[in-house]
Amino acid sequence: MTRFRRAGPADAPAVAHLHADSWRRHYRGAYSDEFLDGDVVADRLAVWSDRLGTADPRRCTILAEDGGLIGFANTFLDHDPEWGALLDNLHVAGSYQRRGIGAQLLALTGEAVAGRSGLYLWVLEQNLSAQAFYEAHGGRRVERCPVEPPGGVASRITGSPYKLRYVLPVSS
Repeated sequence: MTRFRRAGPADAPAVAHLHADSWRRHYRGAYSDEFLDGDVVADRLAVWSDRLGTADPRRCTILAEDGGLIGFANTFLDHDPEWGALLDNLHVAGSYQRRGIGAQLLALTGEAVAGRSGLYLWVLEQNLSAQAFYEAHGGRRVERCPVEPPGGVASRITGSPYKLRYVLPVSS
């Protein structure tokens, strides 16, 4: 049975591993193989240890568990004065996709940002399944921009990938 809860500092390693696995499955071709096959776990562990190390009322990280971590969503509340809250991450383990976990994480994120100015996210242009998911949940593509390399390290991207900004409906 799937259980949802807020993340804490002890969750950083599991979140980092799931995040790295998701990038390896969906970002190959945009992010370099050297990065994805090498430093991606250490990079994500540093990011998530920092993020989850201290409570931040401007961030909401929701976990989905079923005997272990199977998905998570991370949102920065009131991130942008024009666009609102940033859904920075929504990842579900490959073997749990298409079971409603992502939809539930998205719904819980919507509850967390209800009454705020809006909700937006970025998705890699090559990630067609994520685009279809967000569009099925009312997301609307509004912008296309070049991808910044993870951690600002130029060698971590391949070629000139693009990302798409989607806006999502939120309840008031």
